[in-house]
Amino acid sequence: MSELPGRVRRAFRDHGSFEQRDDGTFESVTTPFDGVVDASSADGGQIGFDVTVRVPMLNEVVEGEVAEIVEEGWFETFELRAVDVSGVTSRERDLSSEVSETIHDGTRVAVVEAAFTDIDERRGVDDAGALIDFVEGTYVQGIIPGYDYTDPVTGLIDRARQTAGSDGV
Repeated sequence: MSELPGRVRRAFRDHGSFEQRDDGTFESVTTPFDGVVDASSADGGQIGFDVTVRVPMLNEVVEGEVAEIVEEGWFETFELRAVDVSGVTSRERDLSSEVSETIHDGTRVAVVEAAFTDIDERRGVDDAGALIDFVEGTYVQGIIPGYDYTDPVTGLIDRARQTAGSDGV
């Protein structure tokens, strides 16, 4: 693998939503979830963007227990929504995402992964950020009323209320 061109590192830096972890790995700083982009040189001057977003399973972010059937239904719905990434990026792409469940750092998580290439590093970085934002929004859509949530869900709900100008009443 060749070294990542400086233009790509600059595009991530200028975007403002990412911090560089190492030469080709950039972490989203605008989501409470683990959103990471691995960038690499590809054929024909293109840049490869491998996007991975890890979000906690429902039972990991509520006080008390969630019935297994509820969590299974939540995950199935999240998966159906998260694989439909068409229209998320700034240009039409042959893009699909994969969703899986695993344990990461001792926490059960859903993992959304998508990969694409682009000759335009700034458009690619924008689209990688859009995919991470899409996963966050998809997660928020799946919040089930009636549970007492913990972070990061409480933070997301508070942020949504502030943005909407609501005091939660």
